[in-house]
Amino acid sequence: MSSVKAFGAASSESDLAQLSIDRRDVQPNDVKIDILYCGVCHSDIHTVHNDWGGTKYPSVPGHEIIGRVTEVGNKVSNYKVGDLVGVGCLVDSCRTCASCQEDLEQYCENGMVPTYNGADKHLGGHTFGGYSETIVVDKDFVLKVPENIDPKAAAPLLCAGITTWSPLRHWNVKKGDKVGVIGLGGLGHMGVKFANALGARVVMITSSESKRETAKELGAHDVLISKNSDEMKKHANSFDFLLNTIPVKHDLNPYVGLLKRDATMCMVGAIEPLEPMHGGLVILKRRNIAGSLIGGIKETQEMLDFCGEHNIVCDIEMINMQDINEAYERVMKADVKYRFVIDMKSLKE
Repeated sequence: MSSVKAFGAASSESDLAQLSIDRRDVQPNDVKIDILYCGVCHSDIHTVHNDWGGTKYPSVPGHEIIGRVTEVGNKVSNYKVGDLVGVGCLVDSCRTCASCQEDLEQYCENGMVPTYNGADKHLGGHTFGGYSETIVVDKDFVLKVPENIDPKAAAPLLCAGITTWSPLRHWNVKKGDKVGVIGLGGLGHMGVKFANALGARVVMITSSESKRETAKELGAHDVLISKNSDEMKKHANSFDFLLNTIPVKHDLNPYVGLLKRDATMCMVGAIEPLEPMHGGLVILKRRNIAGSLIGGIKETQEMLDFCGEHNIVCDIEMINMQDINEAYERVMKADVKYRFVIDMKSLKE
């Protein structure tokens, strides 16, 4: 066991500050990673503030981790010292349930182990995330990062990327499909990039006219202003798939009416109660409202490989570890395009 520098919160009311945490010694199936970059996810903030309940303190967030391998266990053959790797939202699962057997560890029926705030079966207590110098992870939950993409901008792929990639693949978005991405933020901007690269006709759906040009720069072929009733009527009953990335409670009814018969809107943003929905909108055209949670390890690796082939990364703003509390304030005000990434060199120095 070794002690490393980290940044974390002592309580739901406290700012994040430097502290020390313990990391386990490398076991036969482990990979030790020197963390270079870590993305800042809204889930980090919700956890630190205990918005969802159940946060264990001290809380050290961070599940968008990019780093270099510094040590491997004697049973590890697929990674070597120096490899560029990533760690996403989970670091273990039961591996035996039906979901795990189908490479869907995120839906582990016995409870997957999140990268932070999960049960640490090695040291006891709870897991600590990527706002730290190093991390030790089981080889089966480590991901290969293509060397040709910017590692800084690759960090948010481990959450924002896979959260949008997984539903696009599950619902078989393909060339020629009309796909709407609702909400232009950390998730939405990745949804636009992926849907475009998959060959879809991509429509960014936003309430803000000011985001029109930005959306087109990201790859949207058209922009639909949801507050404009004439535009909404023009696009009614026309979408093959909708990816809803809005992170807060909202009214689904206007968006449901955009779907074709038998088409699906997938929710990936709002983990909270929503406004009431009119049942007739789904019944009369056999429409589907669905949800999706990150992705399994196999699917996440496929996404990273796709990003390497198509040179896809996130739009980011770099910060030092010492600026994390200000960054949290800005995320809560939606004042970032589109994801903060921490340069972990600032913590080590």
